[in-house]
Amino acid sequence: MYRHLLVPIDNTDLSTVTVSRAIEFARALGARITFFHALPDHAATLRGDADVVRLTSPDDFAYAYEGRAREVLAKAESAARAQGVTCDSASTVSDSPYRAIVGAAREAGCDLIFMASHGRRSNIGMMLGSQTLKVLVNTEIPVLVSAITDPPMPVQAMGVGAD
Repeated sequence: MYRHLLVPIDNTDLSTVTVSRAIEFARALGARITFFHALPDHAATLRGDADVVRLTSPDDFAYAYEGRAREVLAKAESAARAQGVTCDSASTVSDSPYRAIVGAAREAGCDLIFMASHGRRSNIGMMLGSQTLKVLVNTEIPVLVSAITDPPMPVQAMGVGAD
């Protein structure tokens, strides 16, 4: 079965839920996790007020664009370790999150990418701009897309997919 999961996260409520579900899944399998965050290249694309913040308050800028990512990854690692799941984390600067995710999974030797989708939908399912869809299309590594809501009540009542 799967032994090493890559779990891409950001600073959203969905990531908090994804981290919890990934930890439960990894624990059940006896797998380890690498949490991953792709940072946008803000320094290359700043204009106006953000440029002023970078120049006048470099500490605030560094926290907003790098420190917050380290904080999110550290929280995920703490949660995993509290449940006895071996983990580490990585981040990179990339304006193409899906490429960064696929590259990080390959580099870390992961055998599964465990991620969620923000659930934005169109007539053909997931939006064409979805990072999750782009990961699915551009990797040979299996991808498990975690549900964004709890299963329907009949499924919960039957215990299908439940603990």
